[in-house]
Amino acid sequence: MSQPKPGEIYIEFTAIGQQVKAVAVDATTGVEVSVFGPASVSKQDLQNLAIRKLKRRLEQLGKG
Repeated sequence: MSQPKPGEIYIEFTAIGQQVKAVAVDATTGVEVSVFGPASVSKQDLQNLAIRKLKRRLEQLGKG
């Protein structure tokens, strides 16, 4: 398996009833955050929100 590139982020979407959970994971550090939104919201909007939250979390931890 190859090493993750710096800044590489994995995104996972899970439908839960009328909501969608988006999980963003930093491939290098393994730091993970999640956000929820209504199923009517675009996946792109949820993805953008999750990435912003992940970047903020990494900054708080001094890893970003």
